[in-house]
Formats: sequence, structure tokens, C-alpha cells
Amino acid sequence: MTDLEIPFEKDRKGHYRFFEILPGFLSYSLLLIPIALSAISINAAVIFALFYLLIFFVQSIAYATRAISGYITMKHHLRLDWTELNNDLNLGKPTTTTIERPKWHYKNLRLLHTRELDIRPNQITHAVIVATVNESREILEPTIQSILGADYDAKRIILVIAYEGRAGQETETRVNQLIDMYGGYFQHAMAVKHPSNIPGEIIGKGGNITYAGHKLAAYVKKAKLDTRRVLVTTLDADNRPDKRYFAALDYLYTVVPFPLKASYQPIAMFTNNIWDASTFMRVLATGNNLFYIVGTQRQHLSRNFSAHSQPLKSLIDMNFWSTRTVVEDGHQFWRSYFHFDGDYRVIPFSIPIYQDAVLNETYKKTLKTQFIQLRRWTYGASDIAYIADKGFWHKNTIPKADVFAKFYRTLYTHVNWATNALMIWYIGLVPPMFHPQNIAANSLPLIVSRIQRIDMVTLVFLMYVSIVTLPPRPARYKRHRSILMFTQWLFLPVTSIVFGSIAAFNSQTRLMFKKYLSRFDITTKTVVTSTGLKVTTAADPSKTN
Repeated sequence: MTDLEIPFEKDRKGHYRFFEILPGFLSYSLLLIPIALSAISINAAVIFALFYLLIFFVQSIAYATRAISGYITMKHHLRLDWTELNNDLNLGKPTTTTIERPKWHYKNLRLLHTRELDIRPNQITHAVIVATVNESREILEPTIQSILGADYDAKRIILVIAYEGRAGQETETRVNQLIDMYGGYFQHAMAVKHPSNIPGEIIGKGGNITYAGHKLAAYVKKAKLDTRRVLVTTLDADNRPDKRYFAALDYLYTVVPFPLKASYQPIAMFTNNIWDASTFMRVLATGNNLFYIVGTQRQHLSRNFSAHSQPLKSLIDMNFWSTRTVVEDGHQFWRSYFHFDGDYRVIPFSIPIYQDAVLNETYKKTLKTQFIQLRRWTYGASDIAYIADKGFWHKNTIPKADVFAKFYRTLYTHVNWATNALMIWYIGLVPPMFHPQNIAANSLPLIVSRIQRIDMVTLVFLMYVSIVTLPPRPARYKRHRSILMFTQWLFLPVTSIVFGSIAAFNSQTRLMFKKYLSRFDITTKTVVTSTGLKVTTAADPSKTN
């Protein structure tokens, strides 16, 4: 088995440094291409601009189509009675209960005896690790309540609250109070304090949930549970699973081939406080919702993000999550991919886990917090060097074509993340600046404008999906707040550039110059109560000590 760990910063040399520099180099180079071509050949510049815009146009249509398809699938899956479908699997045939049974359900029943892991939904135990630093009770308690409120027997759920010891006594007291209050409803519940300054760990979520994972494994062993039949879901403090989540996950784990060699990815929906969030944050949150809905339609490109689930046996075998990166969720895909020598995939399913949009005490603080969060997400570009290193410089049996395809897709995604919004808004302006008398150059801004106008049609479909997936408007807000949910899309160009392109360039530039993110920037959480009162906890736990 390939060594799964990310090299320490001091050990990143040679080819590893080359691939850390590569995404930033390509992103900056792509922005310079229109300028360079305009200076060399106006015809080449115009052709390049038209080709780029054509690709963008086709991708926009495909994105909107998948968004509609993903929404229809999600709506259908939220309508299904997963408990009764699981009863069918337990019996190996349909029960007498009259429920909606999709065609794929009958196929799964026929194939059930062919699965290499003989398991039924009623044999599965869930373990939920809730990671927290110093989030307030107003954030953490509803998450526990949402787990208890699921259409599922809580006596088949193990609750683990993983909290940071560096957060101080107040956090420890809060967590233990919640365990005392709710622990009796679960099969087992425990609070696990993650010690600070463990050698080799950076300050981040990965170390916290890995430490909790080892404690969970010890309990499971003591309880004599089969680790192949324990599914571990990791949640942030504000992550609230839909009530169908556990039943749907049972179903999926029972019917997929080779379930130990997969992880299971629900849809991340940033809607808990969407009506309270400010305009820019709503645009980003609803845009993220669309992205993850679309992701359910492209299984071959699915990756781990935020809340996800894996069998405990697989986690034990690979020593849980990485403790050396701030993007342990996305990195878990690559860690698992190399652990299983490429025989691994993420299975998306269309059941949401609801999360918070970014919200802080003031508008200025909210903007800063949002940028910090996006910078951490875009730091997934650090995985590009990891993929190349483990895939091509370490012994493994993975087909090199598969490694290269995944490497290329990851590189393309991060370069596109940094450049796409900027390119779309400036690519048509560069050639006329260099050749103001050239007819083709001066026609380019008009062509860009028309393409963008046509592309507005796809935006209408995206707006529709974003609106129909919103939770009901709270009574404390008047009807005009709903109108703002439509008009907010006018700010899409600004949010795409400031919180997309610039955040991605920030991360890639850091990698180029070894200014690594070696500490997890915790997102400050703010809750607006039903009376309109804001409750905020500081992101930096050192402020509470």
C-alpha cells in the first residue's frame, strides 16, 4: 500500500514543488494569453477568444441542464419512503405495503444476492462524528436535534462530539452538557477532547476527527460490532442531515457493489440561515447549492466535500483522515483512491445535509469570513502535487491513464476556478485595445455581449432551481425579502470574481511561494434567533481562553 501521508512542508522538494507551482503558473499564464496573442497576431487573439467563449457557452448549457435534472432527482428521492424500501431489502422482496417503488428498486432486489458483502439495512449501525471548536449551543444543539429527528431509530446511532481541547473549559462544559442531555437517546454517545500540539498535526479539523475516530473504533471493538457494518458520517457543528439521510444511506450501502471501496456523498445545501444572510453571501450559498446538485449527475467526477460517510473498516485501514491539510474532506478522496489502488469511487446521493451560509456580526466581518472560507476551499489545489507524487512517483498498480485523467481534471478545475470569471469579463476587451482599427477586434465585444445575453437563459433555469430549493421564509421577514432572492443574481459577476477567482489565485499563489495554509481558518458562526437576535462565537478559540 502506498504511504498515504502528505509530505511535511520541509520535505516538499523537486517534482513535488514543481506541481505545487504548476496550477498558479498556468492560471497566470492563461490570463496573459489574450494580451500576448493580441500583441503578436490579432487573428489568433480573436480565434482564441471565440473558442474560449464557445466552450463556456456549451458548458453553461450543460450545467443548467444538469441542475434541472439534479433537482428533479432530489425532489423524487425526498419523496420516497426509504424506511419501507429498506424493509424490502431486509426481506429480499417487496412487502405488502403500498408505496412508490422505482424501477431501479426492483433491479436492486434482484441483484441483492450477488453482492460480495452480505448485509441488510437492519444490520447497519451509524456513527456520527460532529466536529466542533467553540461554536455556541445555538449552533450545536440543533445539529444533535436534527439527528434525533431523523426518520430512523436513534438507538442504531452512535454520537461522537469531537471538540478541541485548545478551545477551553467553556467548550468542554457545553459539549458535556449536551451529551448528558441527549446521550441517552442514542445507542451510545461520547465527547472526545482532541489534545492540542500532537506532533505532526496541523491545527485543523482532520486531526480532531481522526482522534475521535480512534476513540470510536475502540468503543466499536469493545461493543463487538462489525466495523464493516458501521458507517461513519462526519459533520461540522452546523450540519443538519435531512430526516431521510440515514435510511437512504442504509439503502445505498446495501445495494452498491463493493461498498467498502466507496464513500457516500450527500448534497451540501447552505440553507439553514439563508434568509438571514447578506446579499453577496446568498449568491454564493445558492450558487454552491446548485454546484452540489449538479454534482449528483456526474458520478465519475464526484469528490468528498464537507459531510460525507465511509465504512469504519475502511477508515481504520487507512488511519482515518489526513492530519496535515486544511482540506481534509476533499483530500480524503485522494487518500482513499491511493489506499485502494484506484479501485475506489464516491457515490453521490440526492439527500441534503443542510448547512449555514456565512454570517458574521457585521457586513464587513461577513465579507472577510466568506473570503477566508473560500480561500480554504480553493486550497484544494494543494492536492495536485499530492496526486502527481503518489500516482507517478510511488509504487502502485493503478493504471497510469486513470491517474493522469484524474490529475488533469483536478488541475483543469482549479485553473478554471481561478481564471474563468475573469476571462469571461475581459477576454473580449483586450484585442480592441491593441488594434482599435481592426474590424474583427472591434466586433469581439459585441459577440461577447450577445453570447452573454443568450447565456442569461441558462441563468433563468439556475435561478428557478435556487428558489424552489429554499426553505420557507421566516415570519420575521416581509415579502420583499423574497424579491431580493431574485435580484441578488445581479451581483453574480462580482461574487464570481472576488470570492471565486481572487480566492483561488490567493491559494495558488501561496503554493507557488511556499506560503502554505498550515492552520485551519475556522469560519465564524452567527445565528439569528426567531426574535432577530444575533448570537456569534469567535472563530479563534484562543480568544476564549
